[in-house]
Amino acid sequence: MAWTLTRNLDEFDAAAGDHLRAEPVLHTVALTVLETLRQRGPSAFSEDAPVYGWHESADGGADGAFLQTPPFPVLVATLPAGSAADFITRLGADVGLPAAINLPSAYEADFAAAWAQQTGGGSTAVQRSRLFRLGRLVPPEPVPPGKARVAGPGDRELLIELLQAFSREAHVDAPDNAGRTVDDRLSHGGLTLWEAEGVPVAMAGSTREVAGVVRIASVYTVPAHRRRGYAGAVTAEASRAARDAGASAVVLFTDVANPTSNALYQRLGYRPVSDRVLLELARDVTRQAPAHATQCLASSAGRSATAR
Repeated sequence: MAWTLTRNLDEFDAAAGDHLRAEPVLHTVALTVLETLRQRGPSAFSEDAPVYGWHESADGGADGAFLQTPPFPVLVATLPAGSAADFITRLGADVGLPAAINLPSAYEADFAAAWAQQTGGGSTAVQRSRLFRLGRLVPPEPVPPGKARVAGPGDRELLIELLQAFSREAHVDAPDNAGRTVDDRLSHGGLTLWEAEGVPVAMAGSTREVAGVVRIASVYTVPAHRRRGYAGAVTAEASRAARDAGASAVVLFTDVANPTSNALYQRLGYRPVSDRVLLELARDVTRQAPAHATQCLASSAGRSATAR
């Protein structure tokens, strides 16, 4: 069976939506990105049109899926065994060879081998992330001074500044995309601030609930206020609010290389589920490239897909 690419969200959902919703925790990023596109339109992330694709199984259903919303890398949800070479060929012919790809770690070896064979180039892991799911919420003790509140439109400029700072430090988002992200999260109450003596000291984002799952994202503490427990407090509050609103699963991603955040979220009750890897891709430029390869290489390098 082969990969099919489209720029039509409804067509992709009809073909691969059930496949993604069958495991909504594992596919949280793909599902929340798709919901954002439905709610905010195709320019939710940039003016460049998203591209979607699915792999048809032997029984006619979908057993593989991916999407890309520039300026972010290609995001692979599932990559069936033996399908990586066709995936690279189809993607290269349609939108160009990517500079980076985010995929489950279980597919890394197969994809890297196919990439080397198809392009003559190599792949380098630049970030490894771990998906956690909340079990029993354990709020921090003692609770730090202050309290949480849901951010509103009046906080927009502050939130953009905080998200840009988070993006620069964590290397997981596009700082120039912060305004779009903040506007989207404000539209559904998806940003929480922790205030101490009336001063915002920490922030946590949350996605819309999709298929029962809410993802906590972009947890950030102002540098001058770190090591006081604010990150744990604002994360716990955003997690509690998601559960209270009816989410059946609350999840988040961490950078595997950051022991501080991994330990913090586990103390709050989060437990590891699976790992993903962001690969930076190089190709043999002496080989003939698809028409849009150079453009795609320039637009998607080095930006994570799991921060949205």
